[in-house]
Amino acid sequence: MAHSTSAPAARSRLIAPLADFWNSLDWPLRIALAVLLLFVLVALFGPLITPHDPLRGSLRARLLPPVWQEGGSWDHLFGTDRLGRDILSRIIAGARISLTVCVLVIAIAGTIGTAVGTIAGYFGGWADRVLMRLVDLALSLPVILLALLLGAISGPSFANIIIVISLTLWSQYARMARGETLKIRNEDYVDLARTSGLSDLRIILRHILPNIAPALIVIATLQVGIVIVLEASLSFLGVGVPPPAPSWGSMVAEGRSYIASAWWLCMIPGMAILITVMAVNLLGDALTDRINPALRGRNI
Repeated sequence: MAHSTSAPAARSRLIAPLADFWNSLDWPLRIALAVLLLFVLVALFGPLITPHDPLRGSLRARLLPPVWQEGGSWDHLFGTDRLGRDILSRIIAGARISLTVCVLVIAIAGTIGTAVGTIAGYFGGWADRVLMRLVDLALSLPVILLALLLGAISGPSFANIIIVISLTLWSQYARMARGETLKIRNEDYVDLARTSGLSDLRIILRHILPNIAPALIVIATLQVGIVIVLEASLSFLGVGVPPPAPSWGSMVAEGRSYIASAWWLCMIPGMAILITVMAVNLLGDALTDRINPALRGRNI
């Protein structure tokens, strides 16, 4: 009996904060959250829900319009491209690529930037000067030029996207981690940890990182939209995901030649980028105000 009563209590403790968070959002943020959850679910379960093979086409079905336009078919809700491939299936597959790029880039850039910024802020001195000069160097790198250079050397690849975007974004984590560490390293509880004999590594792991995590989470959330746009931009330029793998940016690039006769080829994937990025940015701004209001209006 005790077990049966504790299970609903545990569920209520889990659901109550989520319900409070949902009720605290206004309707635009609720819609944005729903769009973001849809994006994640589509990316995770894409192979199970795609109506057609995103890589296989049929010349008999080439350039079919969306279902709401004359000549459209319910078999291809968003129409087909110049090779007869289903647009909806390719958008779903492209969402999987975008989510994978976001997770990898934010994990790599966040880890490197947090480590560099925390070390620079905690130890100061020559370590701070050297590491922050590296940050300045990273901030000066032109992402598009770097991507074109890597593309010319090794050709378009998924690895190029990860490398280029990570090299571009890690410096923002480093700057934020350094600034937050400078404010925390002289707090009383940090001084007490030093006098008690804790090593610098344990102090950083136990006291510094947990306290700077909220600011870094805000940056990671806001950078999801940036990563999606950068990935689409690099694929649009031909140095991103190599064909025939579907990417939203490459779909826009392929459809620009047909903008007058088959507008859906570039407009529909372009709308997918627009809606997803707007939803992420809205939630990122709301998370900024909720977790760390001091970051409001700061250029991060």
